[in-house]
Amino acid sequence: MKTPVRSEARGRPLGVTGCVQARVAACRAISNTSASSACAVTSGPAPGPRTTSVEDFEQTSDEEVRELLERAREERRDARAQGAGEVQVDVAAGDRVALEGDLAVPEGAIGVVLFAHGSGSSRHSPRNRQVARTLQRFRLGTLLIDLLTPEEGEAERYTRHLRFDIDLLADRVVGAARWLSRYPLTQHLPIGCFGASTGAAAALVAAAREPGLVRAVVSRGGRPDLAGEELAAVRAPTLLIVGGNDHQVIEMNREAFRRLRTMKELQISAPPSQW
Repeated sequence: MKTPVRSEARGRPLGVTGCVQARVAACRAISNTSASSACAVTSGPAPGPRTTSVEDFEQTSDEEVRELLERAREERRDARAQGAGEVQVDVAAGDRVALEGDLAVPEGAIGVVLFAHGSGSSRHSPRNRQVARTLQRFRLGTLLIDLLTPEEGEAERYTRHLRFDIDLLADRVVGAARWLSRYPLTQHLPIGCFGASTGAAAALVAAAREPGLVRAVVSRGGRPDLAGEELAAVRAPTLLIVGGNDHQVIEMNREAFRRLRTMKELQISAPPSQW
């Protein structure tokens, strides 16, 4: 059994904060002693070894300790995100449909987030990628996919016939979630959906159809109202986020919020969201 670190001055256990303070103070004392030894020039006999007691250490404030601990946590988060290693994958999402995606799974992941972007966007969206990097820092894997095939996406640029096809988009989200549940790196992880624009409606419909698979839904500036009657069947906890200046979208989200029968929250950002 490990012996607790004690203060020789008072004979009491230092505890976690005390240990950190003692180590910081010890490093300072060693640094100061080394600097003095390196610069000292004397013609007399060499001094004997210096005895340093706990009383010689400068007290480290609680604020300094908190800053040091938070800095260490941030460094671990950055290292975790850098080590996630994004890879391109082909996601089987239905009969004869393979969607292009980018998957990143940090070490020690506790879940994975499936991004369902909205109309006129793609998995290369800088905003979604910024969100994905932040999630990776907190041990969440991310899968960014295009809900349309390259051929469908090209046709959609001119006809816009698929961006409001919520059934089709929801089927693709369900297919991607099922793929995550089978893929070796993610099959053990709970799945959440992050949807934007019409992708939010697709994510909610997918959650209603697969309540045991989609465990949480976040809608960012989305159109959850387009999920229609299936909103009442959603069981996954749901967070709706809307920019404070998007007055029309706010009303649409309020209507969807009223129809949800699950754990839910509506956040209207102020100042207006810049997502």
